[in-house]
Amino acid sequence: MKKIEAIIRPQRLTETISALKAIGITGFTVSQVVGRGKQKDAKGVYRGKNYTVTLHPKVKLEIVLSDYMVDRTIQAVIEAAQTGTDGDGKIYVYPIFEAYNIRTGLVDDDIDDLAKQEG
Repeated sequence: MKKIEAIIRPQRLTETISALKAIGITGFTVSQVVGRGKQKDAKGVYRGKNYTVTLHPKVKLEIVLSDYMVDRTIQAVIEAAQTGTDGDGKIYVYPIFEAYNIRTGLVDDDIDDLAKQEG
């Protein structure tokens, strides 16, 4: 099993979720986060005062899935979230050694629905 963390632009979330559903990924966690990368600072004016935004709003998707789904999932996220400009985000992949189903208390070897259908 692997865990994919994808940090993307908030405005690309709907397209990314649709792309994940299209390849059969229905289980994921979404968090609103802020971060800093190569994206330039944003300048603004609030109540007549200038300010600089150094941390940009992003969305973090966390997906735990079977090893065979990793490449397909990464491609789906890239195609849906990519705009071609600084600030598109990052994807990280981590190994998962065990997962447990809280309802049953058992080890969840088939973390995604596709593994159960195709396995």
